[in-house]
Order: sequence, then structure tokens, then C-alpha cells
Amino acid sequence: MDNWLVALLLGVIEGLTEFLPVSSTGHLLLSSYFLEFTAVPNNVFEVVIQFGAILAVCVVFWQRLWHTVTGLAKGERKAQRFTGVLLLGFIPAMLLGGLFHSQIKEALFNPTVIAWSLLIGGIVILIVEHIPRTYQVYRVEDIPSKLAFKVGFCQALAMIPGVSRSGATIIGAMLLGVERKAAMEFSFFLAIPTMLAASSYDLYKNWEYLTSARESFPLLAIGLAAAFFTALIVVRVAMRFIGKYGFMPFGWYRIVVGLVLLSIL
Repeated sequence: MDNWLVALLLGVIEGLTEFLPVSSTGHLLLSSYFLEFTAVPNNVFEVVIQFGAILAVCVVFWQRLWHTVTGLAKGERKAQRFTGVLLLGFIPAMLLGGLFHSQIKEALFNPTVIAWSLLIGGIVILIVEHIPRTYQVYRVEDIPSKLAFKVGFCQALAMIPGVSRSGATIIGAMLLGVERKAAMEFSFFLAIPTMLAASSYDLYKNWEYLTSARESFPLLAIGLAAAFFTALIVVRVAMRFIGKYGFMPFGWYRIVVGLVLLSIL
């Protein structure tokens, strides 16, 4: 397959999976592995196209983000609290990612770990969906600081490829008493600082690969644009789909994909 077609396909995969509990990193790494996509070295392509997904979230929630920014400028307590809660949710992933980034990539970024993570994560989703729950928080704005910090540690589990950042965040928040819709919204907002920091850090660590492969820039542009437009649709549709069907379909999907991958590997 031509590299530009693979770049387009990988961009679509990123946009489809980034904000669903199925692990975009796992899908991208596995797709690159099986498609033998090496046009951009050291997984720089997978890092760059994540910026397209980040931009999509910013576009979908631009009004609330703008109100927060202008509220901070005016010193509004509501905006300050919301920003503080997001920062507390972001801190665990920032600290653990900064400390163990290289070790995790060297030890865990392989198809077998991804397959097992998909399988185990799917089983966890099915269990959680069957557990009777009572919720204490129904709006993102009402999430307490301590709870946000705890959800941040759940999100940090996604440093293991195949776990899913959105899945760990949403399921963790639900187990801690956040209603499903509010947990999803918090996951979307928390994705902005987390993905931006993680992608920027990855680019910094691999800058020499990016600057030495300028002929790959068109492929990066194709993948980034595909991720942006696909994620733009997924973020809008995901809330309605999950509100109607819950997370059970994603749990079964993960189990099937994990078992298929393990049988292949």
C-alpha cells in the first residue's frame, strides 16, 4: 500500500479510537506494525497526528474553553476551580510519564503487551458495567479536587499501551462516583493538557528524527488532517452512542481483538 494511503488510514484510526475506550496507541502501533509503515521513524508519525485529535476536542468544546480562559482573565472563581481540577487530574500522568517514559517505551511497547491490555481492559469494562453503582457527581464542574487527583492516577495507567487513556479515565471516574456523561466530558477535557504534554514531550525526545525526515512532512499533514476530521465526528457522536448503549460494545470489541491478536502472535 502506498505510504500516503497508509498515512490517511492511520490518521482515521487515531481519530476513531483516541476518545473511545479502545486504546488509540495500541491500534496505531499494531496498525503500523502489520502494515509495515516505516516512512516516519521511531513512531514520530503516531505522535504528531495526535495533535489533530487534540485540536478536534478544542473545536468541539471551544465555547466552554473560551469561557474558562476569559473567566481566568477576569479572576472568576468558577473558572479558577475548573482549571485547578483539570491540573490536579493531569499531574499524576505528568509526573509518572516524566519519570518512566523511556522505560515504559522500551519494555512495554510491543504487540503482545497491547493484545493482553486490550483483552484485560475489555473484561474490566464488562465487570464495571455490571456492577450496581450510585453516583455523587453529575457535572464536570462539581468534581471535587481529591477525586480529580484520583482519576489522574487512573489515567496514568494508560501509559501501558493498549489500556486506553479515555477508558481508564472514564471507568476510573465512574468507579469513584462520577456519572457516565460527566465522566466522559471530564475525560475529553483532561485529554487536552495530557495529550498536549505527552505529544510535545515525545516530539522533543525525537526531534532529530523529525528534522531529518522532512520528506515525510506531507505524510504527517495527511495523517494529522485525517485524525482531526475523524475525531471531530467521533467526539460529537460518542456522547449519544455511549449514552444509549453504554460501554459494553467496547468491552466486547476489546476482548475479541485481544484474543485475535494473541492467536496471531
